[in-house]
Amino acid sequence: MSLVAIADELREAVGGLRFGPPVTHVYNPLDYARAPATQYLERYGDAPKEVVLVGMNPGPWGMAQTGVPFGEVSAVRDWLGVDAPVGRPKLEHPKRPVLGWECPRHEVSGERLWGWARATFGRPERFFDRWFIANYCPLSFMEASGRNRTPDKLPAAERKRLFAVCDRSLRLTMEALGPRLVVGIGRFAEDRARIALDGLDLGIGRILHPSPASPLANRGWSEAAHRQLEELGAPLP
Repeated sequence: MSLVAIADELREAVGGLRFGPPVTHVYNPLDYARAPATQYLERYGDAPKEVVLVGMNPGPWGMAQTGVPFGEVSAVRDWLGVDAPVGRPKLEHPKRPVLGWECPRHEVSGERLWGWARATFGRPERFFDRWFIANYCPLSFMEASGRNRTPDKLPAAERKRLFAVCDRSLRLTMEALGPRLVVGIGRFAEDRARIALDGLDLGIGRILHPSPASPLANRGWSEAAHRQLEELGAPLP
């Protein structure tokens, strides 16, 4: 399957799931931001890849705005060159509007991750020649207050249904890309990769998540992540 076909299957599958309180709003950027998501996959998702970095799920000012993993607006538009129309979720939280390319907020995690890729490889073509970035779960969850709720904090029954769908998609993605190394961006992504990819002939590791909520990430994330990737044997310039 192509990455676009895998993403479309995932979009339909998660679209049929339902989530209860305290979640009040669920954004599926593979749906309303399908155009830039598809542009990203078609432009940069050619196989094979040597390393695939895997994140948890969309941030409210990143992929939720652009459809691209860790999709900080300026990085996606100005460095990756992805710039296709973005729609709106069917039910939009007033504190988390989807403004697409007009979003004035910055996603620090995306700035750090794509900033590292740009500083390390220079041109996106050099990075994507051997690397790729994906997300495990395509959905963003919000509570009534606007607070973000991560997938690992969902009730057990909801997690089970969601993870079954996302596990299948992650496995299909790796079978399509054929990497020798999958790197979870944070512990959650590493743990899910070890479960979903069990039995495949590839290495699995982890780097520090670039979230500003992490004190360690705020003390030189790029340098720390680069060292961890070197220790994993990732192909770096």
